[in-house]
Amino acid sequence: MDFVYEMKTGKDFETAVEDIRKALGARGFGVLWEMNFKDKLREKGLEFDVNFKVMEVCNPPKAKKVLDKDIEAGYMLPCKMAVYEKAGEVRIGMLKPISLVGLLGKEGLETIAEEVEGILKSAILEAV
Repeated sequence: MDFVYEMKTGKDFETAVEDIRKALGARGFGVLWEMNFKDKLREKGLEFDVNFKVMEVCNPPKAKKVLDKDIEAGYMLPCKMAVYEKAGEVRIGMLKPISLVGLLGKEGLETIAEEVEGILKSAILEAV
């Protein structure tokens, strides 16, 4: 099963991060938390020269719908997205909500997962 959706962008890392934040905000998703592994690992005395920023994003009304249907689905919330550098390129991607709800094997979450995945994909497409 393919768990990741990602796109390459011609933008530099910081511009890509700002553009995905804006695209998410325009769609009702906020960034709750973010961390760049490059900075965090250096802070811990480890050498790591690649930008890899993880972002946890959420749309509260959609999160409530998911939790109302299945409280254990909270294990996969908030949605994770990443902006990172690989082979001289910047990529923006996410774990696919549809794939994640499939792991739970419970009925009733597919529709909201499809909706959220579509919104997040459109944000990525706008940001690239």
